[in-house]
Amino acid sequence: MRLFATKKVDSLLQSAKLRKTGQRKAVLTALLRAHKPQTTEQIHLKLGKGGPNKVTVYRILESFVETGLVHKAFLRQRTWYFELADNCTESQCHPHFTCTDCGQTHCLFDMSLPMAKSPHKGFVINHQRVQLEGLCPHCSSSR
Repeated sequence: MRLFATKKVDSLLQSAKLRKTGQRKAVLTALLRAHKPQTTEQIHLKLGKGGPNKVTVYRILESFVETGLVHKAFLRQRTWYFELADNCTESQCHPHFTCTDCGQTHCLFDMSLPMAKSPHKGFVINHQRVQLEGLCPHCSSSR
């Protein structure tokens, strides 16, 4: 792990008031390097045989979610995708775009959408996730 990544991981764990264990550092480093939302399975595979088991990875991710360090970006085919929460606000996550052809998901950090307002009386929207679907540049150009 590079020095910069190590310092960032330590800083993130400290800001979340979590102990800096090797397993937590490994999971957080995997998310940092991914640059896009990851499933528990994807993180587990990146950590390899010497890393924590899938259940431990999931528990670590859930503890990160509880502290606001990581959030559940979206649910696809009954599987949660996790990512660092540093590009989102408490009420809104940046939009995600999933290609319906190749299945790749892209984070749209530079795109902002207004918070939805409910037209129905009594509904209060506290958090908004936007999942866009269509064709990515690669797949649309190959058609």
